[in-house]
Amino acid sequence: MSNNLQKQEEKRLAKNFRSAIVEIENKFKSLADGENIIVGTKENPIIPNSNLCSTESVFVDGIYAREMFVRQGCVVIGAIHKHEHVSFLMSGHLTVVSENGTSEHRAPDVIVAGPGVKRIAYAHEDTIWYNVHGNPTNTKDLKKLEKEIIVASYEEYEEYIKNK
Repeated sequence: MSNNLQKQEEKRLAKNFRSAIVEIENKFKSLADGENIIVGTKENPIIPNSNLCSTESVFVDGIYAREMFVRQGCVVIGAIHKHEHVSFLMSGHLTVVSENGTSEHRAPDVIVAGPGVKRIAYAHEDTIWYNVHGNPTNTKDLKKLEKEIIVASYEEYEEYIKNK
């Protein structure tokens, strides 16, 4: 019985976290100035390159890797990924918060990220990490690839899972 209560409590906390992170993300969107606060949009979920954060794409047969540089002191609110993937922290120090709790990572480190979870990362120092995803169609079109690997909202993720 206590296991069932624990699962119910975990679901309640996850739902509360999801509501809170969406509220935080919406606040950042309302304050975004393109220089000090940069946010992705539904049409362009991966943030554009800036002096705070930048990305580079790497393509090899069946794999897509995104290198991300995040300047010290920046907060990154990640996209919701459809699939489990692996990240390699190459340099730096991050604290990551999600509905699953808080974790701290110092390079070098490997992070396995589960699907359907939005994360907030804080860079304690300049950080470089790689997110690695499958790319079964070998597309180099980032718009197509983003549609295959991420969604813009929890509702979109639930719809994806339902129709999987």
